[in-house]
Amino acid sequence: MARKPAGPLRRGWTTGACATAATHAAYHALVTGEFPDPVSIVLPKGDQPAFALAYQGKSRGNPATWAQAGIIKDAGDDPDVTHGALVIAKVTARAAGAGLSFVAGEGVGTVTLPGLPIEPGQAAINPVPRRLMTEQIDSLAAALGGPRDVKITISIPGGEKLAQRTWNPRLGIVGGLSILGTTGVVHPFSCAAWIHSIHRGIDVARAIGLTHVGGATGSTSEAVMLARHALPEVAVLDMGDFAGGLLKYLRAHPIARLTLAGGFAKMTKLAQGFMDLHSGRSQVDFDWLAARLAALGASPDQQDLARRANTANQVLGQSRELGLPLGQLVADQARAFALELLRGAAVEVETLVIDRKGQQVGLAGALPPYRAVKSTAENERRAR
Repeated sequence: MARKPAGPLRRGWTTGACATAATHAAYHALVTGEFPDPVSIVLPKGDQPAFALAYQGKSRGNPATWAQAGIIKDAGDDPDVTHGALVIAKVTARAAGAGLSFVAGEGVGTVTLPGLPIEPGQAAINPVPRRLMTEQIDSLAAALGGPRDVKITISIPGGEKLAQRTWNPRLGIVGGLSILGTTGVVHPFSCAAWIHSIHRGIDVARAIGLTHVGGATGSTSEAVMLARHALPEVAVLDMGDFAGGLLKYLRAHPIARLTLAGGFAKMTKLAQGFMDLHSGRSQVDFDWLAARLAALGASPDQQDLARRANTANQVLGQSRELGLPLGQLVADQARAFALELLRGAAVEVETLVIDRKGQQVGLAGALPPYRAVKSTAENERRAR
């Protein structure tokens, strides 16, 4: 994860806001032949950003049959993979009565799995951006006397490559990026977007009938989890530090089996009762670790050594030298806290604790291998 810079952070604009502004400019040019530059739009919470056009073009002839405009996305100080991407909207006139449609152009994905706000087979343009673009067309059509029957094609050149750095492949969105945004505003280093993606991953898993999903704190723990359970990509949730966001959503939207995997330090924080495992928002309590060692039989001197340790992994190493199963105790207590957060939801929980070398040091609530519990829906898809 990128490091948050010091000082006040500059806001940015979502792909949905950029696509909406580009649609406004393209439609205006389709009807009048002129591109407004900069182009201003009103976002859902009243923000009125102005966007400079980075690209424009239209068909020959009068009237034009299509026009397109592009805007460079500015994500502010957020480490967004789409920062600097060119978002292009092409507006094409359709026959009277054909209505308004949305199409995925180059670099914009197509939804292939159920469970997302957009139906399979449709362009990955989320509901709020669709509504904002539709409102622009309606407003301009009324003001300029233009048609409401148009096709809006959104493109992001290079978007297919950028999408490999997002959650889209795991959500079954193929071919590129999604056009996102509920407010149109990017708040730098916001946790909301990450947690939203975890929720959508659970929605997709439920919609296709999966009975087992997994969440890991990082790539090493994910690899260990996948070695234990041959989970398909769509069943692997990008939990990261947001264990609480995952567990609370599963409480209301349960899936039968859950594997939580993480490094010793992060799982220690979960065992302590933290829901956000990021180092800037929760800390390992060395007194807590010393007390756990005491429960396992460590001497007062050994407990004091743990209290004065620099890292959680140093305490793990100490416990190994003493032959004390601290990793297992952390796995047990992390699982207990996860079940507490689930509040009786019908979810079986397994916790895996991993050391820095990728070795398993704790396993609680062991679940059957994923291969033995595949859902009927998945088996039917594989058989086809």
